[in-house]
Amino acid sequence: MTTRDLVGRRVVAVHAHPDDEAITTGGTLFDLARRGADVLVVTCTLGEEGEVIGAPFAHLTNDHADQLGGFRIAELTRALAALGVRGTFLGGAGRFRDSGMAGSPAHHNPRAFVNSGEAAVALLTEIIAAEDPHLVITYGPDGGYGHPDHIRAHEITHAAAGDRDILWTVTPLAEFRAGIDAIDTVPEGWTLPSTEYVENQGVDKHDLVVPLDDAALAAKREAMRAHATQIWFADGSVSTTNPQAAWGHGTHPVWALSNLHAQPLLPSEYYQLGAGTLPEFLA
Repeated sequence: MTTRDLVGRRVVAVHAHPDDEAITTGGTLFDLARRGADVLVVTCTLGEEGEVIGAPFAHLTNDHADQLGGFRIAELTRALAALGVRGTFLGGAGRFRDSGMAGSPAHHNPRAFVNSGEAAVALLTEIIAAEDPHLVITYGPDGGYGHPDHIRAHEITHAAAGDRDILWTVTPLAEFRAGIDAIDTVPEGWTLPSTEYVENQGVDKHDLVVPLDDAALAAKREAMRAHATQIWFADGSVSTTNPQAAWGHGTHPVWALSNLHAQPLLPSEYYQLGAGTLPEFLA
């Protein structure tokens, strides 16, 4: 039975887009919350520049109806419920817009998160002051894989967090490679990631491993599944958002983003120490 040893502890996780909280930190956030910690996820944009998996809502994208951001609010709401944590948008829903990948024309939008300047720092500083967290979680200086919004989230978090302990969520290169190598069946139309893709995602060093038990891994999976416009599990499941089933197999559950690169759902989450000391309640 899980102990309630973290009652009174407070954690703030700062993420760039809806789905990042589930993909990178979902199991950890669930475990902290079930142990009694008060966990707040701060999401900085609505993910308006994302693509869409599944035909029913394919025209929500920015080149058609440009309604994807509003739709993703509902996905995030379901994901946070699956994890048992609270959520808020930096400055309110829609204050800052998804900047897209590096070089995207979306950068020219004055509301793009990359143009958020001191306003974003001030807003996050206000949240952190009110929450007074014992731990802050975000990305490393490269944003995990170079996304400008992830990098910006890193920048404002370090500017706003003061002398608090900060963890950076990372993907371990060796474990990621091993998980991909263990995928023996890739769904039709999907591919295995290239070496370049894997190396851009992964890091050689981490300071903390958070093993996920069955409940935490299941909660993470359900939170990821809630982001159905962005994430597709190759387990034969279907949804209103994506009524097409995909089948894949590996040592770990197989899933993909809209790029359809098959990835393993690893049974642990990994972190580097960004500032302060490793929290004893996770170490």
